[in-house]
Amino acid sequence: MPAPTPCVLAVIPARGGSKGVPAKNLAPVGGVPLVARAVTECRASRLVTDVVVSTDDPGIAAAARGAGAVVVQRPTDIAGDTATSEAAVIHAMDAYETSQGVTVDVVLLVQCTSPFIIREDIDGVAAAVAERGADTALTVAPFHGFVWREGERPGADGGDGVNHDKSCRPRRQDRPQDYLETGAAYAMDARGFREAGHRFFGRTDLVRTDPARVLEIDDPHDLARARALAPLLDAERPGALVPFTPGRLPTRDDIDAVVLDFDGTQTDDRVLIDSEGRELVAVHRGDGLGIAALRRAELALLILSTEKNPVVAARARKLQVPVLHGIDRKDLALKQWCEEQGIAPERVLYVGNDVNDLPCFGLVGWPVAVAGAHDVVRGAARAVTSTPGGDGAIREIASWILGKELS
Repeated sequence: MPAPTPCVLAVIPARGGSKGVPAKNLAPVGGVPLVARAVTECRASRLVTDVVVSTDDPGIAAAARGAGAVVVQRPTDIAGDTATSEAAVIHAMDAYETSQGVTVDVVLLVQCTSPFIIREDIDGVAAAVAERGADTALTVAPFHGFVWREGERPGADGGDGVNHDKSCRPRRQDRPQDYLETGAAYAMDARGFREAGHRFFGRTDLVRTDPARVLEIDDPHDLARARALAPLLDAERPGALVPFTPGRLPTRDDIDAVVLDFDGTQTDDRVLIDSEGRELVAVHRGDGLGIAALRRAELALLILSTEKNPVVAARARKLQVPVLHGIDRKDLALKQWCEEQGIAPERVLYVGNDVNDLPCFGLVGWPVAVAGAHDVVRGAARAVTSTPGGDGAIREIASWILGKELS
């Protein structure tokens, strides 16, 4: 019998009282708020079960929810300048376990002030603890500099070497390899973390990351550097962090799968109920034509719905499309489906219309809203149809993808 999948919780501390850079955690880099960048990469991780943002700020909370995170309100006694990240993580973990009725096995501390953290870094520290037996892990970058400190020896004047003897200047290849703690991501065995009260205990694994991506935002100059680097570094990463090109519509080259909400996207969101309590909805024949064309183009297809309804299942059978319905957390179901299908989330087009679709929007590379969708949903979409849901919107999307009008 296979071992149960561990619960891996990523916690992002993001208080609102930054002094060096006011409203730092909401500062956009590459057009995306820092907190949303971190949430997006955590949610795209292979191992992370869920993402919690611990904050005392309503604006940060709204941005975090929009990106698909669970928000935990941080008490004032651990929200000040002297509060530790460890205190925020333990509080968030306790709140999450209580609300979800689960036990966290591995907890991650992810800093959204490291704007170029990537999902591979997050999976690296998570895997070290969840799969390779480490007690703790952190991201590091190779470091070759000579570190100096003034007055290192008692009574000495001037500077002394910290990681070297100043009387000897060995070549880089002759020196032991040093590593710089990046400050971006840490992982801890949850039980050991509670007992120790700090992030380093037992065996600590070092997870190497790309030095080019190491940047912590502490002052306005750091933020300016991050914004200058974002077009270069984000362009190397496909998916939601790449700034959208206004007006560009998805093509077959952009995507490998199309995932469809049902109510409000394949219907007009109205329900007719007969005297026996049976529900009826209206769908558009043109949408069926579009879905058939997408299937012939060998795109993976899925209908994903919160409602468990015989109507949804019947329509899925008619269209010959797999369906997952009666789903409380559509984003987690979508993430698992992508893993099972071997499809990268950034290669998925997801069609939705209401606020419960926003977590899925934050997971995929092509979030699409139908005309008439909720204002917040249209604002979060990468493209919006001109046709309302239930009136041929899916056919319109199929024509975008296939580059031709369907008849």
